[in-house]
Amino acid sequence: MSHTATILLLGSGELGREFVISAKRLGARVIACDAYDNAPAMQLADAREVFSMLDGAALRAVAEKHRPDFIVPEIEAIRTEVLAELEREGLTVVPSARAAQLTMNRDAIRDLAAEELGLVTSRYRYAESLEQVREAAAFTGFPCVIKPVMSSSGKGQSTVRSADELQAAWDTAVAGMRGDRARVIVEAFIAFDYEITLLTVRHRGGVSFCPPIGHRQERGDYMESWQPIPMSDAALAEAQDMARKVVDNLGGHGLFGVEFFVAGDRVIFSELSPRPHDTGMVTLASQNLSEFDLHARAILGLPIPQEIRARPAASAVILADRDSETLSYSGLAEALAEDGTDLRIFAKPTSRPHRRMGVALATANGIDEARRKACDAAAKVAIHYGR
Repeated sequence: MSHTATILLLGSGELGREFVISAKRLGARVIACDAYDNAPAMQLADAREVFSMLDGAALRAVAEKHRPDFIVPEIEAIRTEVLAELEREGLTVVPSARAAQLTMNRDAIRDLAAEELGLVTSRYRYAESLEQVREAAAFTGFPCVIKPVMSSSGKGQSTVRSADELQAAWDTAVAGMRGDRARVIVEAFIAFDYEITLLTVRHRGGVSFCPPIGHRQERGDYMESWQPIPMSDAALAEAQDMARKVVDNLGGHGLFGVEFFVAGDRVIFSELSPRPHDTGMVTLASQNLSEFDLHARAILGLPIPQEIRARPAASAVILADRDSETLSYSGLAEALAEDGTDLRIFAKPTSRPHRRMGVALATANGIDEARRKACDAAAKVAIHYGR
């Protein structure tokens, strides 16, 4: 495979930005696409295209214009049937059009995991109306978790503890949905000890795993992540076995973010993304090859280590608290003053409440110290709005 491949990147957020850096280091040419101009990845790419990924005609036109070697989705909200058509016509979709179709919606990937592959999941049902939500909650029992089958970064997710909260949870899910389907998954709440992301790389040499990543969420959004999180050998082996089964079923080459709940030695499959994961930004500090480097290598057919190691590290997000079209930052020197800290400012052109604008990274001798350093660094970065 030529190392001067052309990549059409669908979605140009902060994850796409880091992927562009990794891909270009390997000689690739990248065309970054998103629904708005000057998105983070566009600022570093060779070319850009501005259109909605849900506009099938526009998606096809851009693909035919550039005839890329690889089409690499970075977001879920894409007209995936067009990707399937393009794949049948000879273009390569990463990791595959089928993977993009199944993982675009939580219902499809959950059905694959639970029904076809027999993986352990929570009890669940789907709903397309408030009345169906009530019926599904009666099946799962309380507490339960309600989230759109299609959203990003946990948008629209609620934990419901009584029937009185179902209306608000349905409204939250509808408001947080992406795409054009008003459908939610209602699943039984699992009393877990912790949750992990297991970054799983499917490549020409087989399947490789990064050490597991722990994370903390608020409003369904990731706030912190740390790596490696301690797990029993039995739990880790079970998670790796389930991840291998699902990525082998999906096929293709690339990095997958596979999420699990863990309770003792019991591992429960949660979700999967066929692309770098937001909690995996910690790998920018913890691993010699970040999740973005691994994704680029796997796509380009380059060697991936069979054993991937991680030093203790953590990430903590930097969030906006209001809408603005004029942004500046201060406190970077203070945030970077402690040894072992680093920052990534995403250079998004606009902000909104709770929008992720950057991330602080830290390494240390242990996870607790790394988490403290990352959170302290993130707190020292100030976002200024307006002129």
